[in-house]
Amino acid sequence: MNPFEKIFNFQIISRLDETRSLALTSQERSWLKTMLRHPASEAAFTPETLSKLNTLLEPEASIEVGEIIIEKARSKERQVYHPLLRTLRRMIMQNQGMLLTYQIKHGGGRADQAGFPHKLEYNMYKREWYLQWYSTRQRSLMSTKLRNIVSVEAASLPAQQIEGLKARIARLLEGLKESACIQVIPAYNAELSRILSSFSCFDKSVSFDESTGIYQIHVNYMRDDSEFLLSRIRFLGLRVKIVEGKQLKWRMLKSAEMAVGRYGEEGE
Repeated sequence: MNPFEKIFNFQIISRLDETRSLALTSQERSWLKTMLRHPASEAAFTPETLSKLNTLLEPEASIEVGEIIIEKARSKERQVYHPLLRTLRRMIMQNQGMLLTYQIKHGGGRADQAGFPHKLEYNMYKREWYLQWYSTRQRSLMSTKLRNIVSVEAASLPAQQIEGLKARIARLLEGLKESACIQVIPAYNAELSRILSSFSCFDKSVSFDESTGIYQIHVNYMRDDSEFLLSRIRFLGLRVKIVEGKQLKWRMLKSAEMAVGRYGEEGE
């Protein structure tokens, strides 16, 4: 591609961005038409939106996945889209408070809990949707599975209180952030792309020391995600080691001692 083509493409992208338009390829339209056949699409869109999408995509060819993929076995499918997602997302965008009724882990529930919704998260490890919210009664951040929510109602809040709640949430989240440095053993440098893909869901940066040929992955994560990060490190085995992160080192040492304690004598 010559420089003039790059400039022309940049101008097109800039104009589309200014008008809040999105250019879709024929493959993307075909993929969307195929995905709309999934039963979850009825909960993901309002009937009017779903009907409009189907009308617009009618001329497009759908992707016949059944002809190219053979599914032999799978675990029980969980719902990827939850009916409350659209309601909660709208409340977050409009800076609304809420009254939440939800079930707790060991039975029972909590009714009409006042709070402020902050973020929706999908846990890839547990395959669950979570709502992260601030409880005005307990003055703390909460994380609730969407499948445990019984009901939610919007509640209006003064603008001044909203700004105060957002500042409070930001301070709490800052206190929950952790960091670690994971070193790639030089013998496995050729597998760097595979190793990095294992940490794809984390905020990270990579540094390289030319004198030693060592790559280091600097990972930023939330404290609640430490066990998931450890599972990724264990999955990579001898390819990596933790060089910074006191808590992660301690947890890895304890799990190694438990493994040696269980299998060490048999190994001898």
